[in-house]
Amino acid sequence: MAKLICAGLILFLASACLPGVPSLTSKSQFDTAPTEETFISLFTPSELEELFPDQSVPTLPNDVSPPPVSSPEPKIAMRGLSLPISDESSDDFTLEILPGDLNRKKNAFDIPIVINEKVEYFLNYFQTTGRRVFSNWLARSGKYIPFMRDVLKEKGLPEDLVYLAMIESGFNPYAYSRAKAMGPWQFIYLTGKRYGLKSNWWVDERRDPEKSTIAAAQYLKDLYDMFECWYLAAAGYNAGENKIANGMKRYRTEDFWELTKYKYLKQETKHYVPQMIAAALLAKDPEKYGFIDIEYQDPLQYDKVMVPPAMDLKYIAKACEISIEELRDLNPELRRWCTPPDVTEYEIKIPFGKRDLFLKNFESLRPQATTSFKTHVVKKGDTLQQIARLYKVDLDPILQINRLDRKSRLSIGMNLVVPIPKEKEIKTGSLALKTPVEKKPSGPQEITYTIKEGDTLWSIANEMRVNIGALTSWNNLHPETKLMPGDQLKIKVAEDDVPSVASLEMGRTKEIIYVVKAGDSLYKIANKYNVTVSEIKRWNNLNGSDRIYPSDRLKLRAKVPKP
Repeated sequence: MAKLICAGLILFLASACLPGVPSLTSKSQFDTAPTEETFISLFTPSELEELFPDQSVPTLPNDVSPPPVSSPEPKIAMRGLSLPISDESSDDFTLEILPGDLNRKKNAFDIPIVINEKVEYFLNYFQTTGRRVFSNWLARSGKYIPFMRDVLKEKGLPEDLVYLAMIESGFNPYAYSRAKAMGPWQFIYLTGKRYGLKSNWWVDERRDPEKSTIAAAQYLKDLYDMFECWYLAAAGYNAGENKIANGMKRYRTEDFWELTKYKYLKQETKHYVPQMIAAALLAKDPEKYGFIDIEYQDPLQYDKVMVPPAMDLKYIAKACEISIEELRDLNPELRRWCTPPDVTEYEIKIPFGKRDLFLKNFESLRPQATTSFKTHVVKKGDTLQQIARLYKVDLDPILQINRLDRKSRLSIGMNLVVPIPKEKEIKTGSLALKTPVEKKPSGPQEITYTIKEGDTLWSIANEMRVNIGALTSWNNLHPETKLMPGDQLKIKVAEDDVPSVASLEMGRTKEIIYVVKAGDSLYKIANKYNVTVSEIKRWNNLNGSDRIYPSDRLKLRAKVPKP
């Protein structure tokens, strides 16, 4: 019995000094404090009571069993890794990019990104067949993306919409499409005009990276307000908002991808959004897709200064001590060799940091302010010598400022800058108007013409007896512009013609309904109302095979009928 007691004491002391779970260190970084202390013993409660009748013996709860004996596994230290543990489901979560994680922040997107078969197709295309072209786009993106992002951010738009310009033009200000869209954001004439971009003989602001980006931001904002979806907004930018709105109504869907399943949209529009997504993925992480060693162009920076009208660009470049090519690169909207002559002054871009140098040099290079400028629109039969005589100026200054020689051929609608010395400006007057000596010399009078159904620039120019080139110049219009009824045009006419024009507006162009009588023909009706047969056909959408019958009703812009 004594031996048994001694053996029990030895085993009890051993279990107290040597815990059941060995440890190399006093506390491992993976150890966690137990929530409840558990007593482990080699003896059953009855044996302990027998051995130590005078001590209280702890008991194990009924639902707790001793831990299974297993061989210890080596522990691996994981430095710097501390993962939060939660009992809540992680099915729904928001990925938060930490401010310090620069790499992930760089590759984050603020437009929705969907990767499907169409997107994967263009990812592969840009990496293979279109690799050289896309490499050029990436190189050019370094020049334009920084300030374009700033404009989009300032307007409250997603900055990644900048990749829309990448697939539109590859960030080329001179890009020109078959649909006559121009510039980095590929505005057609009418949409550009709607958003404040001028396009005429002297400037085309669709090519101005800054002004066109501001216009594109406003257009995209309007599209998003209409569709409340960036994919549909982008599709509307490509195909036109009415095309997308009608498609959504026809197929009863607000899902761009669903809309692409039908033949309604052109392939160009169906591919537009996948291309934009693919371009964003590639441009944000080019190395991942094999685009390495891209020589990105320096970000575009410039100062702005005001210069006189019709100012030769070579003088401005000389004042900045740069080449004229560098100046043109900063001002791609300028279409001619000088600033526009039809403004009081023009804001031009010069290299960043050159403003003080320009102001210092420009005054000494600037010609004396003794000359003003007029724009002459070339008409049929005009010659350089005739134009010089009409304005009572020497021919050489006209040739010099327009960079022509005496053998240069003129084209109808061409705009010429005519320098007029100050002392001759009062005597010049209008080319088409000879005023008697007793009358005070005056220039052409400006009237406002309200466009009516069926009007075209050609018909208005013919009716008002003005040149089509002059008419488009006065109103900053393209010759192929489609006119909208209710819009107004500025028209300059000789003073003697003003009453007749007013009469034309008030009386001779009043619209009436003419009821066709027996024996009438288009020729008789046209002759009676001083109009042409073609005008009647145009006003009533008639073609060559259409015939008129008694009781038909025709729309006429009635002039004073012949007695």
